[in-house]
Amino acid sequence: MKSLKPLFDKNRQWAETIRQEQPDFFERLSQQQTPEYLWIGCSDSRVPANQIVDMAPGEIFVHRNIANSVVHTDLNCLSVIQYAVEVLDIKHIIVCGHYGCGGVRAAMEDQQHGLIDNWLLHIKDTQRFHTETLAPLDEKQRFDRLCELNVIEQVKNVGHSTIVHGAWAAGKTLHVHGWIYNVANGLLRDLGCGVSSLEELRALEQNTP
Repeated sequence: MKSLKPLFDKNRQWAETIRQEQPDFFERLSQQQTPEYLWIGCSDSRVPANQIVDMAPGEIFVHRNIANSVVHTDLNCLSVIQYAVEVLDIKHIIVCGHYGCGGVRAAMEDQQHGLIDNWLLHIKDTQRFHTETLAPLDEKQRFDRLCELNVIEQVKNVGHSTIVHGAWAAGKTLHVHGWIYNVANGLLRDLGCGVSSLEELRALEQNTP
């Protein structure tokens, strides 16, 4: 088996750079993690959470999957949310999608892609829910808007999880945000669909175009 020596070389260089800049960084990091943020993002290699928001290791808790989806039967994602909320006591959950998302593009296509089609059904449902909004748009606009609508739907899914419901019911301060990243310029945009309570979640459901 071929080893990946260049990656180990880069790792050593990175670790040495960190030690030179902050001699006690790894010692402090090994003691605990106390992030205030949970990032639910896409697995796309062009969308690395820590780099986008310029945060060091330990500052942001991350879960990534195809098309930044929050599915209520996905115990992996739900376990991450539960750990973040109940153990790490994070204050912000950020659902971040991105323009040009391959998962969203695949969901729009009228062809089979194999196993992933089961996962993409959730995005196809979002497309169906918003047929009237998407129909008048050209292909590029429709693609971009579905990337945005997918984020908004995932914010709703996070808000409806038993974990977040329970946190709000207990009076915990917990904000759920919906952002989108533009790979072409490196900039984030807040989609204005954030919620901090069940009342705000219901309002979002009534007002999503």
